[in-house]
Amino acid sequence: MKNKFFILVILFQTVDLALSTPKKYESIFNFGDSLSDTGNLLLSGALVFPVIGQLPYGETFFQHATGRCSDGRLIIDFIAEAFSLPYLQPYLAVKQGQSSQHGVNFAFSGATALDAEFFFQRNMGSILWTNNSLNVQLGWFRKLKSDICSDNESCDDFFKKSLFLVGEIGGNDYNYAFFLGGSIKQLQSMVPSVVGAIANATSALIEEGAVELMVPGNFPIGCSAVYLTLFESPKKEDYDRHGCLKAFNGFAKYHNNQLKQALDTLRQKYPHARIFYADYYGAAMRYVHAPLHHGFYGGTLKACCGGGGPYNFNISARCGHPGSEACKDPSVYSNWDGIHLTEAAYRHIALALINGSSSHPPLISSPLSD
Repeated sequence: MKNKFFILVILFQTVDLALSTPKKYESIFNFGDSLSDTGNLLLSGALVFPVIGQLPYGETFFQHATGRCSDGRLIIDFIAEAFSLPYLQPYLAVKQGQSSQHGVNFAFSGATALDAEFFFQRNMGSILWTNNSLNVQLGWFRKLKSDICSDNESCDDFFKKSLFLVGEIGGNDYNYAFFLGGSIKQLQSMVPSVVGAIANATSALIEEGAVELMVPGNFPIGCSAVYLTLFESPKKEDYDRHGCLKAFNGFAKYHNNQLKQALDTLRQKYPHARIFYADYYGAAMRYVHAPLHHGFYGGTLKACCGGGGPYNFNISARCGHPGSEACKDPSVYSNWDGIHLTEAAYRHIALALINGSSSHPPLISSPLSD
């Protein structure tokens, strides 16, 4: 009965999302990492994370693996739906001849905001999944630009009707460093560089003609199954009342505050552009604070798909690997594989961005004409 109620709520939310959103954007360009990659890593042939090319990844909506690091759709998919646009083609598919008329997804799983050189200089290069950083993705966009529009006037006309999403990105910069033993104090010194890379990319896109840009912050990583498993503490005071690690959530908020300040500076520099801050942290904490209200009867800290342990995350039996198993109903979990979220969680976050409760300013208040 609870599941039926949840399905009805989701149906109403989906209708609500579509009805409340003006049909204005004609294309979307997305940059980021595995939170929004719709197939680039898979198409690249990289073997670093081959399980995303097989079930249970993709089982919920597509019923087959698509290269998305989830059981179904991602935030970017729901945003495309809300504006009556097709799902974004990954850049590597566009290179093979797919249309870029409605935009392109440059996001690449494992990508960092900082260039790979930063990590190799600090003896962290061996852990990188990919060298396709935010700068590399910008390079892809510039290569493709001449196929989209031929001169400044046509580019300006095309891009003023486009939404650019710059992230979420930067999470992997911190993940790699934390997983190699870096302390929170040490990583705080990285934040200005990471935020600077995101701000520079946003600025570069505006210079290329973008006028509507959404820049997401980081998620509450202290509530993530991978962090809860790897950094488990015997001290009760290290956890908040919802079971999340306070110090790591504090670090995510530190990054987000720095990012918001950087975006304020960009707004002053480019008054003609609309730069939205997407509060992924706040949107996620809403269902962490009230999981049952959002239909997450399986909880918000434990992964749906994994190989056991208190949070169902086992580094030696990750989702899709031997020894792991997916839950029967991912819609009642917010965490999919210990690192990434379920379609149900991404839907809640996307709705919060569209209706403005987690987007500053609200996405639907944009003055862009139909």
